[in-house]
Amino acid sequence: MTMDVHPRPASDTALLSTLFELGREVTAVLDLEELLAKIPQLIARLTRFNAFSVYLLDEVRQELRIAYATGYPDDAVQKLRLRVGQGVVGAAVEEDRPILVNDIRSEPRYLGPLRNMLSQLAVPMRRKGKVIGALNLLAESTDAFTTQDEALLRQFAAHVAVAIENARLFRAERQYVETLETLAEIGREMSSILDLDVLLTRIASLTKRVIDYRTFGILLVDEATGELEMKFAVRYGEDPTSKRVKLGQGLVGWAALHKEALLVPDVSQDPRYINLVPDARSELVIPMLLKDRCIGVFDLENPEFDAFTKEHKELLTLLASQAAVAIENARLYEEVRRNEERIERELRFAQRVQRALLPTEPPARLRHADVAARFAAASELGGDIHDFLAPEPNSLVVAVGDVSGKGVPAALYGAFAAELVRSRTFRRRYAPDRFSVSGVLQSMNTILHERQLEGYYCTLCYALFDLKRRTLTMANSGLPYPIRSTEAECSQIVLPGVPLGSFPDVAYDEVTKPLEGGDVYVFCTDGIYEAVNEQGAEFGARRVCEIVGAHRHESARAIVDAVFDAVAAFRGPAPQHDDMTAVAVRITT
Repeated sequence: MTMDVHPRPASDTALLSTLFELGREVTAVLDLEELLAKIPQLIARLTRFNAFSVYLLDEVRQELRIAYATGYPDDAVQKLRLRVGQGVVGAAVEEDRPILVNDIRSEPRYLGPLRNMLSQLAVPMRRKGKVIGALNLLAESTDAFTTQDEALLRQFAAHVAVAIENARLFRAERQYVETLETLAEIGREMSSILDLDVLLTRIASLTKRVIDYRTFGILLVDEATGELEMKFAVRYGEDPTSKRVKLGQGLVGWAALHKEALLVPDVSQDPRYINLVPDARSELVIPMLLKDRCIGVFDLENPEFDAFTKEHKELLTLLASQAAVAIENARLYEEVRRNEERIERELRFAQRVQRALLPTEPPARLRHADVAARFAAASELGGDIHDFLAPEPNSLVVAVGDVSGKGVPAALYGAFAAELVRSRTFRRRYAPDRFSVSGVLQSMNTILHERQLEGYYCTLCYALFDLKRRTLTMANSGLPYPIRSTEAECSQIVLPGVPLGSFPDVAYDEVTKPLEGGDVYVFCTDGIYEAVNEQGAEFGARRVCEIVGAHRHESARAIVDAVFDAVAAFRGPAPQHDDMTAVAVRITT
């Protein structure tokens, strides 16, 4: 269809005015597709034509492709390619001059698909001394274009070349901004994935948004073997996970070893190439760098020559740096998770060991006394200790202690202190004078202080019930004062002492009390007395005395349960900050 929107200008002044107006209009369009569609509309104001096309030059391939056309079959627009110098348009580009053909039938260079056309005008578009493409006009009659049309189109082509470059720059800038936004979005998404297998799969998917690859692999450095191991691949062979490459070997090994990206347009020309993908022709390898350490590479291969560009290299370098951080985070998370699982298993085992070391029932054949204890750790493991021992017939030793701190260190320290209690208690049989009640504490203090465990100490109340002589002898090294409940009163037994392990050569006082049937003795660690509610108030010794006095006629088990229940009710939703232990001894007869 003939384009004839406006009649031709009649004078030179009108021509110049029209050219100026067309140049202003064409350079005002920044969208490339819109610009290409507008060009034939503007040319129609200068001359008539029946078909029109804009060819743009691919400098790398030295090939001309139709970017926009009117009057052409669709399949011709998609398929038609001209080498520089081929056809009338190719000749115009190669010679950098307009070519006017008044009768196509006598022009051997004509290669166009429109055989009904008889006239042609091909005008190269030049920008900064370089030809970037050509405008091509066709008409169904001979002598359709004049030398004046040629001159006008040459001037207009200069404006079009500027407009195309501006539109390309605008598109490139817009694509660059969009790419940066995409990379930022990809970085945020990658940093949120902590499962390594899921992350590698997602990296491959996200990379597709930046580069439309055919084959993509992620190889990670195995520092133990000095090899790159394929961890994820897209169309990388039947068994990609089995592929391993030594550092320095092949393109991927070289890039990893030298920490440099490689852009190889033809792998057959590079002696470093290892044929892992049979149909590969070009390759792009990007190392994933974490500070000065390479943790792996991206490897992209394509069956076409020169498939990757410097822009691809720059973009993937940015993406690879984000992926390196995400992969390292995923690895660290996996390591932390494994360590946490291991620690959890060890803690569960340690809890079982600690429970096994604590007494579950009073000594066998114990008469004249009812004994019970209850323990609750503030964390997985506690630093409180307690034990019931019967070193001699008709005797009962109760030891209640509290190690400074909580958790595993306190539990280990407590286990050692508990063993010292047991060993020194049973030595009374052979050296009763040396291992008296206060002598046990003094011996323990000497040993613990010699261990030089700075920051750790143990408060311990050691009580010997002589059920035959009906006496109680106690020594204390800083545990809260024990409670004694009789028919007459319920109060604490004041018995201070220096914590075990704090200072050398410490002497400990003893106190002796008579035992009467119905008397109750309760030993508590400070986790009971110092329990705090939401208002910040402490449970305190007065409340413990009231509970013991109220339940003194009940069993020892009922007494310690009553203490724990009262503390829980007082604390409410407030957390437990310290280990809690309560031991009750009730003299039965």
